[in-house]
Amino acid sequence: MSPTETERQSPRYAKIDLWEPAEILEAMIEGQFSAVAAVRAARPAIERAGLAIERRLRGPGRLVYVGAGTSGRLAAQDGAELMPTFGWPHDRLLLLIAGGQNALLRAVEGAEDEDQQAIELVRRNEIGAADVTIAVAASGTTPFTLACLREAKKRGSLTIGVANNRGTPLLQEADHSIFLETGPETIAGSTRMKAGTAQRITLVLLSSLVMILLGRVYDGLMVDVQASNKKLVRRSEKILSRLTGRGDDKIHEALQHARGSVKLAFLLLQGYGLDEAEAALDQAGGHLRRAMSLIVERPETGHRETQPPFREHATHEWSNKALAAGLGPSGRDR
Repeated sequence: MSPTETERQSPRYAKIDLWEPAEILEAMIEGQFSAVAAVRAARPAIERAGLAIERRLRGPGRLVYVGAGTSGRLAAQDGAELMPTFGWPHDRLLLLIAGGQNALLRAVEGAEDEDQQAIELVRRNEIGAADVTIAVAASGTTPFTLACLREAKKRGSLTIGVANNRGTPLLQEADHSIFLETGPETIAGSTRMKAGTAQRITLVLLSSLVMILLGRVYDGLMVDVQASNKKLVRRSEKILSRLTGRGDDKIHEALQHARGSVKLAFLLLQGYGLDEAEAALDQAGGHLRRAMSLIVERPETGHRETQPPFREHATHEWSNKALAAGLGPSGRDR
């Protein structure tokens, strides 16, 4: 069986252990630039996948990240960062990595070959039609990752396949495929290098695009940031300062009334009442710009009213229909 492109040894680097350190570094830096170029070439596919994900996640479904080894750790990292950065609800995130939580820190022998365990994980976590499954594997053939994607798709989940080898099952069977043509690695088979960089960039672009489309960014600012530590509290305050120009005392008071919600605090600082601000955000599906356009002045009375919602089926992070999520084979974290 011929090796995949990411496993193939490049004659160019056959004597790399004899090179000067500066030459080795230059070769590896060149490889990183080629990873960026591979992502740029895949931009149309990333866009299509992002639009499809946004449509599916208007409902109460979850984002499910799947992978093994380096790909799994990169996938888990991207998913975990959505919570503090964009306020993505914990119960709408599911991270499945071959070998479970232990695999985040060290290699778990044979875990990537456990296709039956992958199927059981998908079933145990009841992945279904409301959910989006993003499966990542440099080879495009990893048994655990492929089995997760197949079972999730069988159960109705929207599936996204990300791989670095053309024409592989992960790309062929996913609803939306993202092929990252990074070629052979500087160190043959070490897909933590070019392939990993391309995957990391792709996941960041894809998830960030989805979060923007879902209204979790306003004027280039993270208006759904979760103030879970002092740094993020200060960030929330700075965001409101930039958007409103108000003083620290007013901003602090608004954040308290808004229970830490930057979006709600912003509307309060604009003079809107708490009830009407909450109703507008609810009807706008959390989109701050749309919520503002929902609240209009009545010229004859000076009172504001809330218009009908922009679109049906708009859902929100506090939806009581949100499904449970977990990490690895331990199942749901309640």
